[in-house]
Parts: sequence; structure tokens; C-alpha cells
Amino acid sequence: MLSVLLPLAEATGHAAEVAVEAHGEAAASGITKLFSDFGISGPFFVAQVINFSIVAFLLWWFAFKPVLANIEARQKAIDSGLKYAAEMKAKLDATQTETMQVLQKAHAEAAKIVEDVRKTAKEYTDREHQIAAERASDLLVKAQKAIELEHKKMLEETRGEIARLVVATTQRVLSKELSDFERTRFNEAAARELNVV
Repeated sequence: MLSVLLPLAEATGHAAEVAVEAHGEAAASGITKLFSDFGISGPFFVAQVINFSIVAFLLWWFAFKPVLANIEARQKAIDSGLKYAAEMKAKLDATQTETMQVLQKAHAEAAKIVEDVRKTAKEYTDREHQIAAERASDLLVKAQKAIELEHKKMLEETRGEIARLVVATTQRVLSKELSDFERTRFNEAAARELNVV
């Protein structure tokens, strides 16, 4: 590539010398003197400028442009990621707030349910206690009635047995001395007195 540009640079340098001669001796002597003081050859300088421009263009097109595009894409991805992270943080905060509200509501409902269960249990216990007391009272009344009936029955049986024994004893003791009419009368009188007691 340099070999192609070298004749071009020589031609350009030759053109520059012709132009310098055309513009005057004073201007040419200043530039030529400056180039010669620094050891710069005009055609080589122009060739180097063209080479530098070509290399700069190639570097820009094949190196800097893709790198800058990659940097820009990465920057967009980073910005997108930061935006997404901010959105997720906001959503997380909102979710945590909502979760706390739900937990507080659930806690309040649980406390209410526990209180209702305690109240219901107390009412049930009181009702069962009352039912048990009523049953016990009924059993006591029935037992007392049964005892009274048993007592009356026993008294009647005892009275009947005592009357029978009294009559039997009296009959044995007095059987020889009493008549049938007197025995009947005596038995009835003894039975009446036993019934009164």
C-alpha cells in the first residue's frame, strides 16, 4: 500500500513545489526553509499525512466504531438492568407492605376466631354444666321419690307383716279363750292402729 502512495506523494510534493514557485519566492523560501530546518521532505510528509488518514479511517471503521457500539449496547443493558432493579425493588417494597397488611389482617382474624372459640367453649361448658346439674337434680328427685315409694312399700309390708304376726301371736295366746267373733274384731282393731302409725 505504501508503494502505491509513494508515487502519489512524490507527485503531490512536485505539485507543491510548482505551487510554491508560482506564489512567490518569499513564501516558498519560508516554508522550504522550515521544512529543511526540521528535515522534512514535502512529498514524504504528504504521503505520511495520507497514510495516517487511511490508518485513522480504518481504525475508526473496524476498531473504534464496533467498540463504541459495544460500549453503547452495554451501557443500554446496564441502564435497563438498573431500571429493572429499581422496578423490582419498588415491587418488592409494595409486596412486603401488602404481605404485612395481610399478616396483620390474618392475625386479627385469628385472634377473633380464638376469642369466638373461647366464648363458644365457655357457653358450651356452661350449658353442659347446667344440663348435668339438671340431670343430677332430676336423678336426685327421682331417687328421693323412689326412696319414698320404697319406704312406703316397706312400711306397708312391715305393717302387714306386723299385723299378721300380732294376729298370729294373739291367736296363739288367746286362741283358747276368744271366740271367732272376738278374734276378728281384735285383728281389725290391731290393723287399724298399725295403719295409723
